[in-house]
Order: sequence, then C-alpha cells, then structure tokens
Amino acid sequence: MPERPIRLFGDPVLKTVSSPVEQIDDGVRALVADLIDSVRLPGRAGVAAAQIGVNLRAFSYNVDGEVGYILNPELVETSGELELVDEGCLSVPGLWHKTPRHPFARVRGIDLDGNEIELSGTGLMAQALQHETDHLDGILYLDRLEKEERRAAMRAVRESDWF
Repeated sequence: MPERPIRLFGDPVLKTVSSPVEQIDDGVRALVADLIDSVRLPGRAGVAAAQIGVNLRAFSYNVDGEVGYILNPELVETSGELELVDEGCLSVPGLWHKTPRHPFARVRGIDLDGNEIELSGTGLMAQALQHETDHLDGILYLDRLEKEERRAAMRAVRESDWF
C-alpha cells in the first residue's frame, strides 16, 4: 500500500472525534498497511487515521526504529510534571512549538487479531502516544499550547504558504 496524503490544519476531519474500530475486516487491514507505509517516511514519529482522512481510532508510530500500530487506543496513564517540549505535526507542516506533555504515557488498545495490546514509553514515545491519541479525539497540538505560544502559532499558520 502507498503512503497516503496528510490532511492539513483546517480540514474538518482533524477536529472530529474518531469512531472506534467495530469490526476488523479487509478495510481495517488496508488502513493499518497505509498507516504503516505513511509513518515510515523520514521524520515521522506517528500518523493518526484522521490525518489520512479516515475517521477511525487507529494510529501508527515510528520511534527509535520501532514501527507499529494500535487500534482503538485509549490513553490510560500519564505521569510526571508537564514539560514544554518542541513539537510539530504533519498536519501543521513546518511549524514547531513548545507543547506541554507528560514525560511518560501509556495507551491500551487492540491489534489486528483483536488481542489487547499496550504501548508505553518516555521521551519521544510518550510525546507520540499523547499527540496521536489527541488526534483521535479531534485535538491538535496547537490546542494544547499556552496562550502566547498559541497566538504566535496561529499567526504562523495564517502566514504559511500551505494554509
């Protein structure tokens, strides 16, 4: 399967809460293949189904050489004091902003066989798990920015050549 085009800020699918995967069928298998292909490109830590225009709870990740996916992920744990970390988003290309994130995160969901799986980590993995589950809840990282940072981010979006 080929990598899929990424939806950009302003596309309504990015602000829509994603529906759970109810049945694992060929369509869901194809979605997972597309998510994996889409996240393998250099510089990508995660791709949510919403970012490729599919309103289902699924995302892929590519962190420290580990590539995978999860269906119906729910953020079940975060810990540590919120830290401001540099964060970007494929749906808001070229912009990076200090985003409050917990240093540890855990998500629980299922794989293509319906087995429960758990993903957790610190650093970039924690950031990716929080970022991608936000996408599935219709939240962009811009929504998490502190007031002045958000104001600067929105100005940068309006001035960008892709908006």
